[in-house]
Amino acid sequence: MLSDKVIIVAGGGHGLGECAAVELGEAGATVVVNDLGSDVHGDGESTEPAAETVESVNEAGGDGMAHFGDISSTDYTEELVADTVDEYGRVDGAVNFAGILNDSILYRMTDEEWDSVIDVHLRGHFALLRNLAAHWREVARDTDDYLEDGRSFLSVSSRSALGNVGQSNYSAAKAGVLGLTRAASKELGRYNIRVNALVPTAYTRMIEDIPDDKQPFTEEELPPEKVAPLVAYMLSDEASEINGWSVRAAGDAVGFVSDPEIFRLGYQNGGWTPEDIAERFTDEIGRGLSLDKSGDAF
Repeated sequence: MLSDKVIIVAGGGHGLGECAAVELGEAGATVVVNDLGSDVHGDGESTEPAAETVESVNEAGGDGMAHFGDISSTDYTEELVADTVDEYGRVDGAVNFAGILNDSILYRMTDEEWDSVIDVHLRGHFALLRNLAAHWREVARDTDDYLEDGRSFLSVSSRSALGNVGQSNYSAAKAGVLGLTRAASKELGRYNIRVNALVPTAYTRMIEDIPDDKQPFTEEELPPEKVAPLVAYMLSDEASEINGWSVRAAGDAVGFVSDPEIFRLGYQNGGWTPEDIAERFTDEIGRGLSLDKSGDAF
């Protein structure tokens, strides 16, 4: 399915990224595995995780190389794209699993806890996609044959984009990834570049970091390996008509996730006063809705 494709897997040293890289290699892709080798909180650096994933890709019959660096750096991601093209002559797709957690209740969250998570998840997506988009745009303008089948970028969001207690930084970053995906898909479609978002649920280092009695599921229930096939499909030409969507993979389920939409409006000739809204908003416009979401389960 992915023969002759060259795909970057950011955050490919562990969990979902590692499983996706191996799946892509099994499907025939050449895989460039990026990872900084940090722990789940973003501490430390190591070249070993990316190198070990490349070994697993090779054992699965694929080919590729490891690339060590900080995905949130635009200078580094420019180098990552350039090195991939220098080595293989092209880059056809990318998926970004790079991520960390620094959970804290909002009123105690530090600047560092906020910035570190936003940088890795949201800026990391921007940094990689910006440099890929710049490269692909130039190639699309210069060499039509090169983009005959198009190129694909797969963002990685999370159900936490809905909001999760203790994760205002992570929830904001993952919701931002969805907004970035939708905007980029509209901007880049003219160059035959598809941008979609994956919303996975699986047992990873992030779940393992949660105290045992609060973990929402086990590795046996939702193994990361079951997310990888959808990644391979979305980065293949078989998904060439899918652009600007959020797709879901969790256990045995795959499918689509809806975008936010305006679903109920009230109109009043001449507009509204604050008193009008106070009189009619909850009882009429909000009729039948649960208006306090603070107790919703995720």
